[in-house]
Amino acid sequence: MERFGRFCLLAGEIFHRGVVRPLRGEFAKLSEVVRCVYRMGIGSVPIVCLICSFVGMILAMQTAYQLAKFGATLYVASLVSVSVVRELGPLITAILVSGRVGAGVAAELGTMSVSEEITALRTMALNPVRILLVPRVAGLVISLPILTLIGDAVAILGGLVIGWAYLNLAPSLFYKVAIEGLVMKDFLTGFAKSVIFAVLIGLISCYKGYYVRGGAVGVGTATTETVVQSIVAIIIADLLFTALFYFA
Repeated sequence: MERFGRFCLLAGEIFHRGVVRPLRGEFAKLSEVVRCVYRMGIGSVPIVCLICSFVGMILAMQTAYQLAKFGATLYVASLVSVSVVRELGPLITAILVSGRVGAGVAAELGTMSVSEEITALRTMALNPVRILLVPRVAGLVISLPILTLIGDAVAILGGLVIGWAYLNLAPSLFYKVAIEGLVMKDFLTGFAKSVIFAVLIGLISCYKGYYVRGGAVGVGTATTETVVQSIVAIIIADLLFTALFYFA
């Protein structure tokens, strides 16, 4: 309960300094936010594109195998697009980012904590939450929805390649059926999920790094816990969002 209380307090302070204060004209350092977006977002594009393309291909092959029994391979396109935009795109991208970015944030903040750099900031009357934590959470909130959109497009493109190469579906026809299978609700659901996932990854990684104890061993433990807890939180949030948007 003590850890949960500290997590809630830290999350509240990040929200206050990242959302409430800017409404009053007090913004975080823009250059630091841009640096975080560049490092977290652009640095993650290659791995997101690689994995999502394979996911799209696998999904197309699996659905084609089943639909071929009914002579309905044309609908592979809509199944791939709906599955990716609603579910797999946000989920896979968030898991990749939690492993690449979340672990990095926890390790970076943890190293600062054990080397007493965070204490030094407090000594100089500087708020470490505003300087260190808010830009990282903001960077994730900006980066992850964009990465999810890229991942969605690449995954559908991967499915298109399979449809064209193995199912003799013309790319234009695959694209037409894929787009027709989507509605605005699917895009809104995917966007909302990506934002919530980004907040969860940011808060968990910042908390684990900010409160790390035990030197180098503690930093390693915090990094591992960040990845595991982020993935668990992402999947639970995904379940709740799916139930809310499609079964409520």
